[in-house]
Amino acid sequence: MSIDINGISPSRINGPPDDKQDKLLIEKQPARTETGQSTTADTVSISDNAAQLGKAAGSVDSTPVVDAQRVEQVKQAIANGTYEVDAAKVADKLMQFESVLKS
Repeated sequence: MSIDINGISPSRINGPPDDKQDKLLIEKQPARTETGQSTTADTVSISDNAAQLGKAAGSVDSTPVVDAQRVEQVKQAIANGTYEVDAAKVADKLMQFESVLKS
């Protein structure tokens, strides 16, 4: 069974590289000095937006997922029998959630 993906036959994928591929690999490698270090310098630049996103991601990662103090307050209210559910507020939030899902 033969598979042809983008014009490359399986024998080309599984077989050893030909001379052209070897030359391309050699040409792409940077020149090295006697110490083995590259003579070309690699540089990376990050945009201001990317830096801000990185900082934001860091602060989000450090923020706890659950407000432990609020959870404890609700537990106490339930245990005391003083926890009240506002049905109208719950219904409004459900409707808002549904509208977000539809859009």
